[in-house]
Amino acid sequence: MTDPLRPDSAAAVAAWADRVRRNREQVERRRVVLPERGDFYAAIASWFRADPRREGDATLDGLRALIEPGEAVLDIGAGGGRYALPLALHAREVIAVEPSESMREILTEGMAEHGIDNIRVVDSRWPSDEPRHADVALISHVGYDIEDFGPFLDAMEEAAGRLCIAAMLSRPPPSRADPFWEAVHGEPRDPLPALPEFLALQLARGRFCEVSFVEYGGIAYDTEDDVIAFLRQQLWIAEGSPQDEQLLAMLPDYIHEEDGRVEFNWDPGVLGVVSWEPPANG
Repeated sequence: MTDPLRPDSAAAVAAWADRVRRNREQVERRRVVLPERGDFYAAIASWFRADPRREGDATLDGLRALIEPGEAVLDIGAGGGRYALPLALHAREVIAVEPSESMREILTEGMAEHGIDNIRVVDSRWPSDEPRHADVALISHVGYDIEDFGPFLDAMEEAAGRLCIAAMLSRPPPSRADPFWEAVHGEPRDPLPALPEFLALQLARGRFCEVSFVEYGGIAYDTEDDVIAFLRQQLWIAEGSPQDEQLLAMLPDYIHEEDGRVEFNWDPGVLGVVSWEPPANG
């Protein structure tokens, strides 16, 4: 019998996969709209633009503190470059692996706009078909919905020469739609794994990590329409449907405006910057 306080690696990896699978199967069972062909992020990629010279981003500060000037960084699932762009100003090179075409477009536009030329953009999923190597391997808000996360992390560690870093929330970003899920679909949401489960998984894999908890204010949206677009996507409902009417009726009680932007009312949770040495160096 497995000791719940000391799960073995295989059991922990399987438990992670089970959570992701149950979440996915629930979507397949309850969705009102079918997934669009092509790029899932095409409709919302523009939300991921960020100023690489911004100040006051505690997560970015935490990442920079772990990366030495002159190092190469492998940013797996780099998205629109929220961290790849500013880290390129600090590191020798950033290798940005990103499978979404729309996200890569936002990233390359950001490179051109801000005069950053030391990012190598790679169109690939992870693990990549070609070997990738860097001093530091980074994932930020990646992994919550990856079923085969064990092999993903193994490949990440093989690619890292000195350090691996993961920035994760205690509640995954899609969970912002959870309070609406039961009202719209008639059953509680099957949760995705997040930071607590990641730390348990790492211990089960024999990885002793350093964790820095950083200030996280949640995500603010430019307009209420942006909130609605996000929720429709996460709830898999169509505009004008009965489920959409239920969502719109509920929404005013769950959001507020602050400093000209729209936020959800609840605590966004805790953000942890997790770092560990890959096994070859640990």
